[in-house]
Amino acid sequence: MVAMKSLQNISQFLLAVAIIIVINVIGSFYHGYIDLTEEKRYTLSKSTEKVIDKLDDAVYVTVLLDGKFPAGFKRLQLATRDLLKDLKDINPNIEFSFEDPSEGNTDDVKNRREQLAQDGINPTSLRFLDGDEYVQKAIYPYALINYRGKFSAINLLQEQAPGTSDDATLNKSIELLEYKFVNIFQKLQDDVRKNIVFLTGQGELPVQNTIRLERQLRQYYNTGRINIDSVTMLDAAIDLLIIAAPKQAYSEPDKFKIDQYLMNGGKIIWLLDVTDASLDSISKHKFYVPQPLPLNIDDMLFKYGVRLKPDFVLDLESTKIPQVTGEQGGAAQQTMLKWYYHVLAQSGNNHPIVKNLDRVLTKFPSTIDTLQTKTDISFTPLLTSSPYSRYQMSPVRLNFEILKTSPDVTKFNKGRQLIGVLLEGTFPSLFENRVSAAFSNTLKQLEQEYRNVSVPTKQIVITDSDFMKNEVNYRDNSAEPIGFDIWERQIFPGNKDFILNSVEYMLDENGVLDSRAKEVKLRMLDVVKTKTEKRYWQFFNILLPLLLLLIFGVSYNAIRKKRYSRS
Repeated sequence: MVAMKSLQNISQFLLAVAIIIVINVIGSFYHGYIDLTEEKRYTLSKSTEKVIDKLDDAVYVTVLLDGKFPAGFKRLQLATRDLLKDLKDINPNIEFSFEDPSEGNTDDVKNRREQLAQDGINPTSLRFLDGDEYVQKAIYPYALINYRGKFSAINLLQEQAPGTSDDATLNKSIELLEYKFVNIFQKLQDDVRKNIVFLTGQGELPVQNTIRLERQLRQYYNTGRINIDSVTMLDAAIDLLIIAAPKQAYSEPDKFKIDQYLMNGGKIIWLLDVTDASLDSISKHKFYVPQPLPLNIDDMLFKYGVRLKPDFVLDLESTKIPQVTGEQGGAAQQTMLKWYYHVLAQSGNNHPIVKNLDRVLTKFPSTIDTLQTKTDISFTPLLTSSPYSRYQMSPVRLNFEILKTSPDVTKFNKGRQLIGVLLEGTFPSLFENRVSAAFSNTLKQLEQEYRNVSVPTKQIVITDSDFMKNEVNYRDNSAEPIGFDIWERQIFPGNKDFILNSVEYMLDENGVLDSRAKEVKLRMLDVVKTKTEKRYWQFFNILLPLLLLLIFGVSYNAIRKKRYSRS
């Protein structure tokens, strides 16, 4: 009887082992999970699934993040691997591998690095503690993607903003992984490149100040410039029109061209300086009264639902400029002081354009009012000043006297001021009831049709153009990075990200930018509590499970012995 029960127990044990083995074998072929996280960090967006599902040919992804890393980069490595597994589950055409560019003999490593450098892929120097000593290692946080003969590289590591910790930067990098991959996959699928045009003719920013942005855009779009006076109408083939810092007035015919471009579904990004304020003017004249720029577009913007106010935003959260504050040894002594007109703008909400966005450095921005219109238009704040801001109405005399005394914080009490807004919907034409029958016939002869109301479309209005332009280093005529502050000698990565995100949103038909809104909360350990309660948690996590297992084993054997002794 005992032998029979022992044989039965052995059979049950072997069956259980066999079931576990079969489950593991099946599990090795399938990748799945249930996302129980609060922020749904492991759930892909619908737009991502839509784009990935359209990949109809092999996609080869090589991630240069293999090898030994500290915990933070290990998280980035594992998050990248998990994401690619998820994407492969949607579309088996995706093949991926992990490589270490520093692996191999000296010649192999050298050749590999030279090849990567030719593709614009440069290493990041990482210093971390390995055991008892610090190790300096050159790493390549990149993913290389090949699809139908097209090549692209993704920098998986976000630029570290000033004052941001390493953990926060790595966490933001993980948050943006899905967006970066699906964005590139979508661009590689596009057989027809979209057209982005910078409008000229009214003193807009010259090429040398937009060359950095245009280089970035040319990777995936066609870019060009059109003098508005040289065309009868703006072509519908223009997918996005950028009007960057005009200085002269638009004529009524020019406004009509812009208006009808919008009415027919065109998309516009307005980067407008309300006045001619600049640091150079103040430095040259010791004081300066900025003059409003006579652009003659107030009525047009008013019709579309926005009004640019003739004022200046001042913000305690701003950058610094150098000022002479003394003299020592016959040499002037300079001190960096807050210049409240150079506002570090914030994102107004969680819209995909500005979600996870660093501060944007703006110079002499003005405030924007949104207005009710006769058509259905939605307004989304994109950039605002901080809660510690105020404004000065123009005309105002600007000088550096404001820097000689500490700011009266109580005067910076006007709250957030709107300086960038997204408009979406159907827009009324500025020329409603102003087009004569004769002019309408002329338009028909040109195969153009006047529209009173636009089809659904989008506009973005920002009361600053400096944030997206690159300064020129006149010593070697090179272009400084977008967001580079010549006084503080640092780059504000939010500037480039904001203008690129704006372009992406205006041209994105699949809603890919929504994946930028993914949030991975950084739940940091309480260092003090960890230290003071170290022994308790060691016991709780290590000894307590062993103790419970021991109690269970002893109890189980005692019960089993008692049961079989009776039989």
